[in-house]
Amino acid sequence: MQTEQLLLGLLAGGTIFLGLPIARMRAVTVKTRALLNAISTGVLIFLLVEITGHLLEEMEELIEAAVEHGTSLAPAIQYGGLFALGFSAGLLGLVYFEGRFLASAKNGAVPKAKAEQVAMMIAIGLGLHNFSEGLAIGQGYMSGALKLAWLLAVGFGLHNATEGFGIAAPLSGHRVSWKFLGLAGLVAGGPTFLGAVLGGWWTNEPTEVLCLSLASGTILYIVGELLHLGRQLKEEAVVGVGLLLGFFVALLTDFLLIGAK
Repeated sequence: MQTEQLLLGLLAGGTIFLGLPIARMRAVTVKTRALLNAISTGVLIFLLVEITGHLLEEMEELIEAAVEHGTSLAPAIQYGGLFALGFSAGLLGLVYFEGRFLASAKNGAVPKAKAEQVAMMIAIGLGLHNFSEGLAIGQGYMSGALKLAWLLAVGFGLHNATEGFGIAAPLSGHRVSWKFLGLAGLVAGGPTFLGAVLGGWWTNEPTEVLCLSLASGTILYIVGELLHLGRQLKEEAVVGVGLLLGFFVALLTDFLLIGAK
């Protein structure tokens, strides 16, 4: 197991602990929440464009090669099928999880006595999402796409730093222990590290396509949820600034990684 690979998993998953202490703070302004939420959304939008664009470019190259050389389109069809399968599983898997476990929390119907239970269910949902991110990082690293692996790790790390706020939100106004917050952070962030390790055990193109597609689908779902939350906060100007800031931070990170190759 490569040390750099482990570092990527820790970087992407460990930042979730940065947002958890907000559960113990007495007051956080709406503008601050809106800005952090929007920055996270902007980062994920860039990652969605980057990952999906990478996959579609590979698919286009397979189609062009088949047409140019008069060969079979089977590789392109297989690639496209894996992309559709992974993307759909990532998106619809979280849709199902939310409908099954988190609907009452979103509707505000959960009693205060169950605040910790709701927070833990959110952490589990984020963990499922983050596991696919880790798989994508591990596959990217082992396939030799180091720039993409580092971009994913840094981008997911920036986003995960704000995921802690989503876990902490139901706990607002309740006394919560550091032990519980640590456990919630481990449940939500640990799967990123685990996915990075498992994704690096073996590498082949179909597995890489499936992992990246799965990550793309989960990212699209989370972007939709974050945009919905941003509208609820009713801070349109702050949200707009945050989206731009998050997007260009991710873009600058991409350029820096390219320059460092």
